[in-house]
Amino acid sequence: MIMDVRMSVELECKVRVPSLEAVRDELRTAGAKYVGRVLETNRLFDRDDGELKNTGCGLRVRSVEVLDGQGPGATLTYKGPRTDSAFKCREETEVGIGDPAAMASILHALGYHERVVFEKRRESWVLGSCDIELDELPKLGTFVEVEGPDENAIREALSALGLAAAEVVNDSYVSMAAAVGGTSE
Repeated sequence: MIMDVRMSVELECKVRVPSLEAVRDELRTAGAKYVGRVLETNRLFDRDDGELKNTGCGLRVRSVEVLDGQGPGATLTYKGPRTDSAFKCREETEVGIGDPAAMASILHALGYHERVVFEKRRESWVLGSCDIELDELPKLGTFVEVEGPDENAIREALSALGLAAAEVVNDSYVSMAAAVGGTSE
């Protein structure tokens, strides 16, 4: 059995937007390719002592319901601590999983417990070498994430979307969701 494991360095920029419709229009104008729309449930795990959070790391089980087009399957993701960069940059290792509930049970048996749970509607596009995600999160609002191979590619994508001057959001969805009660504790 061959497993699809993706190990990489994630480099992304997130900005808050009042509405996603204007961004969709800019994506179409720029010739971006629509990929699909999904509903994600993100479950973040940690030990009782907060070992992962305290070291700036994360362990996530994500389940996905495809609403339109194409979408990824369920995943288990480890995120390392952030490194110095103008945008969010960190090691990421991700593997596809067939049964998110079973994976959560395995993590629980290993001493990890759900600490934060949140849902997100995500619409995915590709613009040049960048992945563009239009995100809607209950209680948090609407955001655009641009993930790319380098800072210049991300800046070019932000410019094409009319977001070059937008304020970068450095908080993760996890920390924002925890702040508004997205915890399972």
